[in-house]
Amino acid sequence: MSSRQQQANAIRALSMDAVQQANSGHPGAPMGMADIAQVLWTDFLAHNPADPTWANRDRFILSNGHGSMLLYSLLHLSGYALPIEELKNFRQLHSKTPGHPEYGYAPGVETTTGPLGQGISNAVGMAIAEKALAAQFNRGEFDIVNHFTYAFLGDGCLMEGISHEVCSLAGTLGLGKMIAFWDDNGISIDGEVEGWFSDDTPARFRAYGWQVIEGVDGHNADEIASAIRTAQAESEKPTLICCKTVIGFGSPSKQGTESCHGAPLGADEIVATRKALGWEHDAFVIPEDIYAAWDAKPQGTKRQQAWNDLFAAYAAEYPELAAEFTRRNSNELPANWAETAQDYIQSLQDNPANIATRKASQNALNAYGPVLPELMGGSADLAGSNLTIWSDSKGLTADDASGNYIYYGVREFGMSAIMNGITLHGGFKAYGATFLMFMEYARNAVRMAALMKQPAIFVYTHDSIGLGEDGPTHQPVEQLVALRSTPNLDNWRPCDQVESAVAWKCAIERTDGPSTLIFTRQGCEQQPRSAQQLADIAKGAYVLVDSAETPEYILIATGSEVELAVAAQKELTAQGKQVRVVSMPSTDVFDAQSAAYKESVLPAAVTKRVAVEALAKDTWYKYVGLNGAIIGMDSFGESAPAKDLYEHFGITTAAVVAAAQAL
Repeated sequence: MSSRQQQANAIRALSMDAVQQANSGHPGAPMGMADIAQVLWTDFLAHNPADPTWANRDRFILSNGHGSMLLYSLLHLSGYALPIEELKNFRQLHSKTPGHPEYGYAPGVETTTGPLGQGISNAVGMAIAEKALAAQFNRGEFDIVNHFTYAFLGDGCLMEGISHEVCSLAGTLGLGKMIAFWDDNGISIDGEVEGWFSDDTPARFRAYGWQVIEGVDGHNADEIASAIRTAQAESEKPTLICCKTVIGFGSPSKQGTESCHGAPLGADEIVATRKALGWEHDAFVIPEDIYAAWDAKPQGTKRQQAWNDLFAAYAAEYPELAAEFTRRNSNELPANWAETAQDYIQSLQDNPANIATRKASQNALNAYGPVLPELMGGSADLAGSNLTIWSDSKGLTADDASGNYIYYGVREFGMSAIMNGITLHGGFKAYGATFLMFMEYARNAVRMAALMKQPAIFVYTHDSIGLGEDGPTHQPVEQLVALRSTPNLDNWRPCDQVESAVAWKCAIERTDGPSTLIFTRQGCEQQPRSAQQLADIAKGAYVLVDSAETPEYILIATGSEVELAVAAQKELTAQGKQVRVVSMPSTDVFDAQSAAYKESVLPAAVTKRVAVEALAKDTWYKYVGLNGAIIGMDSFGESAPAKDLYEHFGITTAAVVAAAQAL
């Protein structure tokens, strides 16, 4: 048996042993793709287990993340800090080897995968980031950004609609450094896929503009290596390598069937598999000679040192570019960022304008963009409505990747997952936009950003029934409730141009998770503020208008409804009531404040509370209590001018006043 086969069998043995010990997992894909992985990781993959954050490493993404033991085996064998004890604790609480690869748990895991189709989408984002950084920073012989993005994917990933969105765009953008391996084993959980997946996949990818290499025997090292060399030689197109494999390869009675897809092989079958593979070692035992053959640290250290030498020469020739590259890859904001942002926010407060917050968002981009070259924007075919293009935006194309803006087309889900990939790659702050209603298409990618703690910025405009005549299909009602219920996601719905600029500032500065910025179509009245109120916007909620004495009532509002609350406060004050108005642009950020600050804004003793927001009411019970009042939506919207809709659904100053009086 060749050394290659023994190395691949090490993957198979570790995978079936870990799944068996956990009594849970998916041994089939790791056993079927082991030969492909062995060739890629030992002969081609540029990485350094001693430094998993090396900027110019190749990226490897296991899109069919249920086969996680393939990745964990590769990381362990090649020398990453993932000891055998962690493989023995596969799928156990607090281990570094959860059931699906989770970003941040084990070194070398580039992204969280499992929801099928999103791994390949993240890979497209990483390949875009590589191409754009190369165009922005490489000079002459100094190719300081020059690496590949490799992705493994299965039939399930290709069936998911998001794969069409992102792979189509990858072809259009000419991502020549992206190479995907299709594990064509013909099996999914329900059995042989020919009954529900009969696409001509090679033709599909050729139509996208990919190079397609068909008929590769996924168990023949020479064919695999030849295909990878061909893929690397094609610089203008991404490549799909179609690998015919046998799921559960080596299992005498279960290989090639769905029975090994998502369940342990069983103790007796593992004994038989060891015999069939010629693997004579006990569970979790890898001979030293096989470890030595797998060890990628010497070669990885050598490759990284060569890059370090190249970068040192680059820095001597182009010191400013080198410093900028280092800053951006360290996730540090420019030295003049804080001053630029604060001066801009103050200038807005000093120069009021009653504009739509989507326009305020564009104005903020025009103010912030010139000092943030790391911004990589985009919109899902709604740039003219989302107003995400600013004065120095430049479209990224196949022929010129030096731009900072991606025209995503009608691909909300794909856009969002690509943004996650760009962010994970490093060097960029990604933002992308659509209507708030269509975050529904992108919901799982937003959740994944929150799960991975990635600071992508999701811009959502046309934020309520206020968008008007397009009607209930386009009028969001329940969407913000879903977003606010997502852990680790900061959601901002600002009331005017000042809060909009603060929201952008907070989203740009955040490093431990994503943000949504939710903007109106219609104009919003700017509110007066003191210096302290201006500073308190960043806390998520603050007292915008206060009563002369201890408040009897508190009115809470966000977005375009803040002006309704302010108008209601004036009427109630004229009636002799003591009324406070709280603007709460971000419930999530406010909830994270100290107990003392929250009490200062919403004192527990004041129980007469009214919340107003032209969206579903559910969020607001936690702030007004079960005996408070909520002015909002209990139904879907209608098609009519915005003013008529607010009257029709009773979201008015008069309704706020009446609700307070009823308390």
